[in-house]
Amino acid sequence: MSYRSFAVIGLGNFGSTVATELERFGNHVIGVDIDETRVSRHADKLGEAIILDARDDEALKEAGVGEVDMALVAVGDNLESSILAAVNLRQVGAGAVWAKATSRTHHRVLSRIGVDRVIHPEVEIGQRIAQVMHNPLVRDYVGLGNGFFVVNLKVPEKLEDTKLSDIGHGENFDLRCVGVMRGTKFIGRDGDECTLKADDLLLMLGQRNDLRDFSASL
Repeated sequence: MSYRSFAVIGLGNFGSTVATELERFGNHVIGVDIDETRVSRHADKLGEAIILDARDDEALKEAGVGEVDMALVAVGDNLESSILAAVNLRQVGAGAVWAKATSRTHHRVLSRIGVDRVIHPEVEIGQRIAQVMHNPLVRDYVGLGNGFFVVNLKVPEKLEDTKLSDIGHGENFDLRCVGVMRGTKFIGRDGDECTLKADDLLLMLGQRNDLRDFSASL
């Protein structure tokens, strides 16, 4: 995989987590915040950590932010700063621009100024946690768009030694099994002869209602 360059504007809990994870993956990350304490806290974790006001497009340009492949505006508590930072990132030539929104109005404004993707971290994490709390067999899930998801389900004890072809996911529900994992080993998918063990992980592809009903039936 080729590594890229990123800029993260705002080094609060969300922004600093994204920045340090990107750096951990081997990318070059420029962390930007107006708060000296936050910048100092992450100076040894990022390729660059810079104190500047992202509302100043010239300062962003001088810092090299316009040359990054992707930029994230992680500022959420100051609407003006968030919007101006996003506008300036476009102005200085940063590649794709993502931004955190804290309300529908905030989302609408960011979309209208050309942000490539608007994210709602608290909403997205809240939905994920609710799904896992609702059904303890659900370990995680990923949205694929157009109403489709991949859900990671733990095989319950009652399905011990059951063949994958016999669990009814394709007959009673409109689902596909894209993988069965046992620890770190891939042991099967739809069409394979595969006998399940308790604690195996099923990776199921389908729409929300079918996935919900199937997981509730296990």
